[in-house]
Amino acid sequence: MRRKNLVILVCAVITFAVFAALPASSAETTFRVGFIVGSYEHVFYNLLGEGIEQRAAEIGIEALMYDGQLNAHVQSNHIDNLVAMGVDAIALATVDAAGVAPAIEAAHNAGVPMFTFDSGTDAVDVIICHVGTDNVEGGRLGARETLRLVQPGRTVAMIGNPASSSVLDRQAGFEEVINAQTEVEYKFFGNYEGDSNRAASLMQDWLIADPDLAAVFCAGDPAAMGALASIKAAGASTLVIGFDGNPEAIDAMFDKDGDGRWWVSEISQNPQLIGRTITEQIHKYLTTGEVDSPHIPIDPYIITYEFIVEHGMR
Repeated sequence: MRRKNLVILVCAVITFAVFAALPASSAETTFRVGFIVGSYEHVFYNLLGEGIEQRAAEIGIEALMYDGQLNAHVQSNHIDNLVAMGVDAIALATVDAAGVAPAIEAAHNAGVPMFTFDSGTDAVDVIICHVGTDNVEGGRLGARETLRLVQPGRTVAMIGNPASSSVLDRQAGFEEVINAQTEVEYKFFGNYEGDSNRAASLMQDWLIADPDLAAVFCAGDPAAMGALASIKAAGASTLVIGFDGNPEAIDAMFDKDGDGRWWVSEISQNPQLIGRTITEQIHKYLTTGEVDSPHIPIDPYIITYEFIVEHGMR
């Protein structure tokens, strides 16, 4: 009897040890998903990545994070490698809507569900869900802010990046509004290629051509940083309207007697919400085969010095 009891006890201990060794969340499904951001050199994508990682940890997704380095070839290689790894899904913020499309289509043909966030792709038919700022509306807001700040008869400019579908949408919204009026002249447009130094060079050239340029709408905060540097160096009074809502923009506008004399308005995105939302949609698709919508827009909003003070942002 003692031997029998001992055997039962040993079996119970072994059984307990086996179950204790299992992960606490073993009853929950865990998916491996590859996420490719535009570039970790940009604050916006760092914040977006934080949103992805936080939500992924909460809902049972292993988030494999990759830096796209603002290069379609790099992004395409990441997609190919993730397909070879057998991930459950891939999501990316494209930096060249056309350049990365072949890799996206190849991954789709290999059976990997494809998603985009922030900026989309020419391969729209294979994308299950896109989550991003309503960039056309953001461009409209940028134009309205430009017109609010500029006196009739003055000239304005825009710094964009036509390779990026999201920035191209901002340009479309901006030009829709700015070209529908006649009081202000829209004189310059330049492609900063995602490089603040290139934006600084564009701004420098424009100020030589028109030292009295009233304002510049920058379709990304790195562009605004470069433009601001050249405006200050030239001793110009050109106003800056940025786009992103990154911390450097908030700091600049809050510095009312310093950089805030030039950088006066900002069209803000919500990168962390974008990251959380795309992660949720991927999880929903992998568990139910459905998403809430093929396209989920996140509304942009305007930030000014007064907004910063009112909302205690600094």
